[in-house]
Amino acid sequence: MKKIVIIGGGAAGMMAAAGLAEMGHGEKVILLESNDVLGRKVAISGGGRCNVTTGLSDIKKVLSNYPRGAKFLRHAMYEFSPNAMCEWLENHGIPLKTEKDNRVFPKSNKGEDVVKVFEKTLVESGVEIRYQSTVKSIQKGFVVSLEDGEKIKAESVVITTGGQAYRETGSLGDGYGFAESLGHTITPLAPSLSAFTVKDDWVKKLAGLSFSEVRLRLSGANRYEFSGPILFTHKGITGPAVFALSSLAAYEILTPDNPTRLAIDFSPNESYEALTQKLVEAMQTAPQKRLSNTLGKFVYKSMGPTLCALADISENRTNAEVGKKGLARVVECLKNTTLTVNGRLPGEEFVTAGGVTLTEVNPKTMGSLICPGLYFAGEILNIDGFTGGYNLQAAWCTGRFVGLCTCTDFE
Repeated sequence: MKKIVIIGGGAAGMMAAAGLAEMGHGEKVILLESNDVLGRKVAISGGGRCNVTTGLSDIKKVLSNYPRGAKFLRHAMYEFSPNAMCEWLENHGIPLKTEKDNRVFPKSNKGEDVVKVFEKTLVESGVEIRYQSTVKSIQKGFVVSLEDGEKIKAESVVITTGGQAYRETGSLGDGYGFAESLGHTITPLAPSLSAFTVKDDWVKKLAGLSFSEVRLRLSGANRYEFSGPILFTHKGITGPAVFALSSLAAYEILTPDNPTRLAIDFSPNESYEALTQKLVEAMQTAPQKRLSNTLGKFVYKSMGPTLCALADISENRTNAEVGKKGLARVVECLKNTTLTVNGRLPGEEFVTAGGVTLTEVNPKTMGSLICPGLYFAGEILNIDGFTGGYNLQAAWCTGRFVGLCTCTDFE
């Protein structure tokens, strides 16, 4: 009997195995997982709730959320869309809910429920799941050598080892070495979706404050911009907009020796002129009120003193005591507060930017164009998306393509 070895039991590997099982190939599949459980990263994603996919149904809009790999993903995404993934899970007994920000979660809020569905499906279909099985090497012709000395002969090999984020879950980046040994090229790798550390001490005073909509502009070797929610922390800033910006700027060097300027617009939907007029009206309405308190109408009240300090105005100064130059400095702070980014928070990178070069893989099959019988799916490829279920969706649809749609050599 022909054997199909899938290396890596994460989202892409589980879905590839499930697709093969649905095609009646379950008993041919050997799924190798280095952990003692499947889907460890899947289970802890979304804070343990597992943001399985996005609620967006327009595929063009979905693909716009991938800084790298959108064009390559097009075929797989249309074949197995976010809606299709939702239908698959619900048909397998996982009720879902879509939250206001279009993130889709199991109604149970338990990521392990998603993993259990795959485990059940694979076991019942005859897939051989081998836990704590670490692959040492893969030879052409396909001989998969394990660290315990066993060698498995296979007709086809599917590499779904993920990237090198969340190393504690087993994503060590070993798949890159396997791909290179079989003739593939790996692009430069970098952490994506990370929070930023900043040099500015005043940020600590704002720790815990969140904003639902700001505009961020990062000025590195290139300029990057993104709008959305952020959260101040004791070390810097985090949140969906920060993660997206860090993804766009994944290859920028952000270190204490190479700091980068970040600008925040706290009123992205207001022009300088409109914001100035509103602030003037608020100040004129209460001339004896402290400016720091008046600013509470535009940002958090607790942030007023910090903005005054940044604008070089005493927090005790009343509205009537603020001149035109002071007013202009305050508006500038609301529209263009600048921070010095000096790093990415270690361990916070959820996804790896980079991977197997996409020109070496057939986007209509996920099959290698260099080594027949070799397939890739998931984060091992040079594909990554923003937060919001996009990275899991990329893993689901590419894994599905491998397992269900196109691997005719499995017949």
